[in-house]
Parts: sequence; C-alpha cells; structure tokens
Amino acid sequence: MRLGLSWLREYVDLPEGVSGADVEAALVGLGIEVDSVVDQRETVKGDLVVGRVRQIEELTGFKKPIRFCRLDIGRAEPQEVICGATNFAVGDLVPVILPGGVLPGGFEVGSRKTYGRISNGMICSARELGISDEHAGIIVFPADISAKPGDDARPVVGLDDVLFELEITPDRGYAMAVRGIGRELSHAFGVPFREAGLAGAPGATEKPAHPVIVEDTVGCDRFAARAVRGIDPNAPSPEWMTRRLTAAGIRTLGLSVDITNYLMLEYGQPMHAFDLAKLRGPLVVRRAHQGEKLTTLDGVARVLDAEDMVICDDTGPISLAAVMGGETSEVAPDTVDVLFEAAHWDPVMVGRTARRHKLFSEAAKRWERGVDPALPLVALDRAVRLLIEYAGGATDGAVLDLDHVQPPTPVILDPGLPARHIGVPYTTERVVETLTEIGCAVVANGQTLTVTPPSWRPDLTDPADLVEEVARLDGYDKVPSVLPIAPPGNGLTAQQRRRRSVARALAEGGYVEVLSYPFVGPAALEALGIDEPAVRLANPISDEEPLLRTSLLPPLLATLRRNLGRGLRDVALYEMGLIFRPRPGAGAPPEMGVERRPTDEQLAAADAVVPEQPWHVAVVLAGEADAAGWWGEGRPASWADAVEAARIALDAAGVPADRVLIRNAERAPWHPGRCAEITVDGVVVGHAGELHPAAVAGLELPRRTSAMELDLDALPAAEVTPGPRISTFPPALIDVALVVDAGVAAAEVERALVAGAGELLEAVRLFDVYTSEQLGADRKSLAYKLTFRAPDRTLTAQEAVAARDAAVAEASARVGAVLRGA
Repeated sequence: MRLGLSWLREYVDLPEGVSGADVEAALVGLGIEVDSVVDQRETVKGDLVVGRVRQIEELTGFKKPIRFCRLDIGRAEPQEVICGATNFAVGDLVPVILPGGVLPGGFEVGSRKTYGRISNGMICSARELGISDEHAGIIVFPADISAKPGDDARPVVGLDDVLFELEITPDRGYAMAVRGIGRELSHAFGVPFREAGLAGAPGATEKPAHPVIVEDTVGCDRFAARAVRGIDPNAPSPEWMTRRLTAAGIRTLGLSVDITNYLMLEYGQPMHAFDLAKLRGPLVVRRAHQGEKLTTLDGVARVLDAEDMVICDDTGPISLAAVMGGETSEVAPDTVDVLFEAAHWDPVMVGRTARRHKLFSEAAKRWERGVDPALPLVALDRAVRLLIEYAGGATDGAVLDLDHVQPPTPVILDPGLPARHIGVPYTTERVVETLTEIGCAVVANGQTLTVTPPSWRPDLTDPADLVEEVARLDGYDKVPSVLPIAPPGNGLTAQQRRRRSVARALAEGGYVEVLSYPFVGPAALEALGIDEPAVRLANPISDEEPLLRTSLLPPLLATLRRNLGRGLRDVALYEMGLIFRPRPGAGAPPEMGVERRPTDEQLAAADAVVPEQPWHVAVVLAGEADAAGWWGEGRPASWADAVEAARIALDAAGVPADRVLIRNAERAPWHPGRCAEITVDGVVVGHAGELHPAAVAGLELPRRTSAMELDLDALPAAEVTPGPRISTFPPALIDVALVVDAGVAAAEVERALVAGAGELLEAVRLFDVYTSEQLGADRKSLAYKLTFRAPDRTLTAQEAVAARDAAVAEASARVGAVLRGA
C-alpha cells in the first residue's frame, strides 16, 4: 500500500519538523514494514519553475501542431521553448523544467535545436512529471494560484509530498487505510488522532434507497446503500483526489468510481457504485448457484462456485460480492443516477473466492484481512457528499442499512500476563492505558481485566493478541535481549557426525552437493519403475508433484537433467536427506485442539501416523569421470564409479570393509545386469549401478547414467577404530588368479582369501577380471595382489608361499575357486 505524508497529516497532528525518516522509524517500531520512502521533490532533478506564457508562434509545415513559446520565468530574458501541446493560451501559468533538469525515468532536459528553433527546456504534462497518467496536454495552473513566474513549481503540481510504500501483515487489516496508519502514528508520537471513521452519519430510513434482500447473513452481515440522482456524467474528479489515487497506484476511472477507491484508501471500506438505470428489480445478496456465470469488470466470463457470494437483480448475478463488480451494472460515461453500496462480508468467504477466481483485487485484500463493520454508513455519507459536491445531483435522503453484525467478544486478560510473557515489568495501569489507547474498552473485575476490542480490530480474539499489543505500543526496543543458556552437551550427535563425514568424503571424491524439494509426481516414479506406496500431500504446492519421495533418486535425477540441459556434460551430484515411507494401516491422526496441551496418548497416536523418515544418501553421475586431454584419453563414468561411491560413503560412516559385501541384484531403477546390492553384516543397506535403459530414455538422460543410494540409518554404529600396526620390515608381494563361477561375488572371494591367509596378510586388492571361452561360458578369472608382512622379521619365501597356499585353499573350500593354470 502506498500513501503520502500530507494525507496522514489530515488524520494526525504530527509534530513540526517530522521527516519521512522519522515516520518510517515510528512505523517500523510499531511492527509495520516500510518497503520504501520516496521524497517526491527528489523525483524531478534541477529547476522546475512556474512560467507564464507571453507569446505563442504557430510553426507550420510539420505533420503535427508545433508551437514556439516565449515564457516569463522571473528572469530578465524570456525562456524560449518548443511545445507540441495546444491546450494552453497566452497568459496561462504552466510548469517548465529548465535545461539540466532530469524528469522521472532518467529523461534529461537540455537546450537543443528542433523544428528549426532552439528549445531551452520543456513545458511538462502530468505524466512527464510522474504525477498521473494524463498526457493529452500539458498542465495549466489555475489563474488564482499564489505562485508567480520563477517560483518552484513542485508544491503547485503536488511534488512536495513524501510517499511511503507499506507491507501490511495479514492480521492488520485496519492498517490498510490512511485512517489506520494515522492512528498508529498517533500512538508513536503521542499526538491527537482525528477519528473520521466514527463520525455521525444518517441511519436507515423507512423507505430504503433501493430494495435489497440479504439471504445469507453469515456471508454478508451488513449491507448499506444510498443513491444520488441527476449527476453530471462529464464531471471530472478533483485534482487532489486524482493525485492521491495516482500516487497510490490506482487508475482514475471517472468520478463515481474514483470516490469509492478514494474512500477505500482513506477509511479502509471497499465500496461499489451501480448504475441505477441498469438495475432490474430489487437486489438480492445470496450464495451463487453452482455453475452460474458472471462477466466481471475485467471482461472475463467466470463460472461461479456455490461458496461465492453474489449480488443479483432480476437478470441474475451482477456482481461477484466483495471481489469485483459485473459488466452489466457498471457505471458508464453516461451514468446520471448512482447507487453506492457499502457492506461487510465474511473474510473467509472472500479469501477463498479471490483465490478460486485468481482475482486479488484491492477490495478483496482488505476484506480477507478484516474490515471495520461500523464503517458502511460513514463511508456512504462521505461518498454522497463528494459526488454531489463535484458532479451535482441530489439525494432523496433514503438510506438502506441491513445490520446483522455481532458485537465483538470480550477477552478476559490477566494483567500480569504481558509482564510474564515479554519480560518487561508492565504495571496494571500501563496495560490498561495501552489497551485503551488502541480503542479497547477495559473493565477491571477483581484480579482480571475484561477487554472488549474495537470494531476495527477483529484480530484481537485471544489474551496473547492483547499481550502483543501491549509490547508493541510500549515499544519493542524495551524488550530485553537475553540469550538462552546453552545446555551442556557433547556437541554433535553420532548420527550428525556420521552424516557430515559422509558428505565431506563424497565432496572430496568430486561430487557436488545439491538440495532438492522432497516432492515427486507419479510420472517420475513411473519412469523409474518405482512402485512403492508414497505419502500423498493434502495440499501440494504443485498438482504435478503431490507425493513425498520414497527415494532420493527422482528429484536428484531431475537436477542432473537440468544441469545437462544447461550445457554441463560431466556431472557428478550427491544429496543427503530424508525419505518418507507411509506406515501401513496408520489411518488418520487424532484431532487436537489448541486450548490445551495434547495428552500423551494423543501425541503417541499422532506419532504413529507420521511416516517413517530415514536418512539416505545418493549419488548420480553422467559423462566423463576423468577428463581427456594432452595427457591421454578420458574415462567415462560407469557403474563402477557408483559402487565406489558406496564404498567411500560406508568407509566415511565408519563401517569396516570386511563387514561389507557387494553382490549382483535386480532392483528398479537399475539395469538388471549392472546392479549391485550393498549389504553390511548381511543386511541390505543400498544399491548402486547403471540405470535401466528404459529409465534413462524416459527421463531423457545420457546412456550409462549411474546412481547409488544408501540408507544411512540402517548402518550399524561405528566401532572404535584400532590404530594400524606399522612394520619396518619389507613386504612379500604375490599375485594369484582364481577361476570361479560367474555368479560368485568378488567380495566373497576376497573374504575367503583374508580368512585363509591369516595374520601375515596385510592387504588384498582385485586388479583384473578375465573371461574367455577357454575358461568356460559361466566361469571368470579374478586376479588379486596379496601383500604379506610380519611385524617382527623379514618373511622367508617359504612363509609367504605357505600363507598364499592357505588363502587359496580357503577360497577353494568356500566358493570353489581353482588356481588358474593349475
């Protein structure tokens, strides 16, 4: 919302010398966000002066009228200016910007030759000065202004104000008006406030201004109307009103409509103007019939919902109540009889209607935040008087007022509650003073206070709301800043340390961490072949992603595809986060109110419905793992890199390699022949490998894209790692090649070698996998490097060979391995 300081001064007697910065600080101190403060004097740079037209020479021979003007600007010599406007004459006073000046938008004015003459400056229109959209001609000042040629023209054109751009929180509907902001400033500066919203106004008469029936008094608990007949349809809006509407960002649409918009900004009461001649029969305020249609003022034909409120006449709906009027009854340029309507609508209904139809009008923004139900008659009286003053016409004095408003509900407050909650020793007298200042009626009843909020504060419904008001008006700066004492502890938990270690290890391994939204859609799960049950959100951000992920891969692969689409060819990503698994047969959580703490049984029942949320880590990679260059060929990323990423993560998590077994498996979305199942102590904790070709094609990913995912919460607790034994004696290096069945995992062979070799074996590493027709169709050769070393002596050849033979014998016994070439 945007408004000017001069308008605020009409409501509150601000001290002399108060600047825009002072007002901004006061509003921020009251909890009102100020987006910007604009001093309009600074929007036009340089000399903007009043000039009197002394001579006009019409230049001919051009496609449009061109005038060469001589102006008196209070100097010895006249100012010569070229102008294309024709709406002024000799003797008129006009605004002139002199060479060196800069207009809004950065337009610099100088002396230049044009149309064969030298133009020293520019006569300005309202749009060029940024005070309205009017550009049909230049500004011509009234003859009776006090300014003389050469005086600063800013005060004359209205560029002497300070504009505030405010962001109003949803609980403060009263502040979306000059009336509300003025009241706030009166609190901040301790000065009187002129309450125009409570001014007297004519009440309902026996004969209504127009027959109206309100069928739903919940959706509309007050409806008031007054009529003005015989106005001049060509009467313009007054300049002061146009200026303020333009500064607020509202277009001027004719006097009747401008009055309703002006009062909405001033009082906070949205209104509507009907053309009386277009109404057919009495007005009916009701809920819409499902499927009814209405063409609103923006020209859109809308299908209505049964929850929407509409205003109808005998032809059907003519207005989407509280949101936007209809085309059939709008005020037109030839309207002479106007019916002003001011009502009070249900905020919940308005908010849902505005979102349903995507019509976030200025009126709807105020209704859903709460409007003062005491305003309709006051706003109508002001609207009628303004219209008669500037457009003539007359009113017959008839007033319609159907009032079903319920009085505000009193709130019982312990006067010591603000001090206990805020930490400031507020006395009972200060609490009463503060609440009275904001308009509450406060009555002491023994040890409690009965507080009745004013009509313009529907947000005050709870003792906590009143505590907030006491703290706000007394000053947030008085609230002490006390840091809580950190409880003693051991720092990070074991799970936190594990997650950080895994993340650091993967980052050092060349993977880049990403954070994805945990939302997925059925299409992504179908593309990956994942058919696990998933938790469906009740109110998803996107209808295309209504589910919570059961795997990190769908959103992680979407991130991979996005990076590939932006030109990155070699991508390796990892993510660590929660997945969500629904509990079978969990049902719905119990209903729990806010009036008291839930019982332990209710909390346990609610917790039983919450989905399981284990921590997972996943990687995806595509392109080259090692880049090619002058040093040689590159190496494409493959399933082996995904398996190695799993090993890196397990090692960083503190899981010893001898407890990890990696073997072939089949699981979506991995390739059935290139998928590794990762187990720890016989428990499956994840999978790694190359993605299935169908998944790669469905997600438009490169061939050979690989991925890995581990369940970190399924890993056993890390054991204390013993210090390594370091021997100073030389090692004995022996290679063995073992032939085994093709289905035997290399990890199983390695375990057998370790078990058979005994304590002398220091390290074992697989360095070759070989298959051929000579070995057999279902056989493969696995070659290992064995390193033997003793801590206290140099091993003899016989000792090393004996250890090697024992290792081979154990592999033969366990997995049927045969020494190749034997």
